[in-house]
Amino acid sequence: MTAARSPPPLVVRRTTVRYGDRVGVQDLDLAVGAGEFVALTGPNGSGKTTVLRAVLGFLSPTQGSVEVFGRPVEALSIRERARTIAWVPQEESLRDDVPLEEYVLYGRYPFHSFLDRETPAERAGVRALLRELALEDRARDGVLSLSGGERQRAVLARALAQETPLLLLDEPTSHLDIGHQLDLLSRVRARTRATGVAVVAALHDLNLAARFADRIVVLSHGRRVADGTPSAVLSVELLARVWGVGADLERDRRTGLPYLVPHQISVAPASSEPPASLGPVHVVGGGGAAAPILRRLVDAGYLVTAGALHLLDSDTEIAQALGVPTALESPFAPLGEEVRSRHRALLSRAKVITVAPFAVGPSNLANLEDVGPFVARTPTYLLRSPPIRERDFAEGRAEVAYGELLRAGAHEVDDLAGLMRELARALPNSVPPAPAATRETP
Repeated sequence: MTAARSPPPLVVRRTTVRYGDRVGVQDLDLAVGAGEFVALTGPNGSGKTTVLRAVLGFLSPTQGSVEVFGRPVEALSIRERARTIAWVPQEESLRDDVPLEEYVLYGRYPFHSFLDRETPAERAGVRALLRELALEDRARDGVLSLSGGERQRAVLARALAQETPLLLLDEPTSHLDIGHQLDLLSRVRARTRATGVAVVAALHDLNLAARFADRIVVLSHGRRVADGTPSAVLSVELLARVWGVGADLERDRRTGLPYLVPHQISVAPASSEPPASLGPVHVVGGGGAAAPILRRLVDAGYLVTAGALHLLDSDTEIAQALGVPTALESPFAPLGEEVRSRHRALLSRAKVITVAPFAVGPSNLANLEDVGPFVARTPTYLLRSPPIRERDFAEGRAEVAYGELLRAGAHEVDDLAGLMRELARALPNSVPPAPAATRETP
């Protein structure tokens, strides 16, 4: 007699999710099997996070259903969901400076009643996780003392401590440098193979998705436009149709996996010198850190440039959607001399320079270094939060470069509102920008 087959970890059937009159996801079908790593990818606003929030039960579909191991997610209690689904959000604000080991033990709470205490076996399991994620030496340190990369691994460790059969990750690499991106996804991939946990990860980088995922599901305007293995999905045509980017398709000789080498480059025309009163204001960023600045400046009527950025970076998507000229480099590549030269040309034409609080690694350290020569003659503002030490993935070199900018005359500002006030003073002929609703971007 054949044993009954267990239901798959996740089935999304003909699901539509709305935000008022706006459709977040439309008529989506998706199934994820045990031990499968599925990457959700697509441009900003394509519906990746909406799908994950529907799986968690945070959003209710207006049509269709979401089932976890054969049960509608809304039928599961909060405790049952926490025992079944672990969640690594895009960002998590750590407020209490608890020891790292205690923070990771929070993942065991769904398995205890109110008065229960963790068992010795659970503590041993958490210590093993910290060893696996190279955090063992920080076990007794407060979580607020961790670097950005360590915090991301801590959040992953807490999720893994739940020992759930389904793991969801929302842009887990968005604020990490390349080395930490590869490290985190390698660990998730190894965990999938070792334990059979099903993983669904929202990733904006197609090349990362191709390297680590068994399947890639591409979303555009809330609809599924591709679903298959990396070799079946990645194509020059797909990148042009969904992202509007030209590329060459290559294959890794070691693994046989496909990867895309985008070559669309957008730079400011040399002849376009805008009025001094309106800019240009040049924004240095990456990894999504510059997005709110770009939106606010464009909405306020300033002429804006940006760079240097990597193609497929979320800041690049926003810059392109807003029509902001920038200097672009291929994904994963260190900023090359040609791109740095274009970036310095944009910096030389800027009337104000602002540096977003982006994560700095070896591949984009040049962005800070290239700002230096322009600080003495161009008002330069650095957004200070989070502190540079938490964003320094370049072995202290980013903190050194940041300090050199301050010594050269750059000024720190606390937030975007403070930046806008300084900008109105630095460009006195412009109309001080009033707060405005942020525009929608694709």
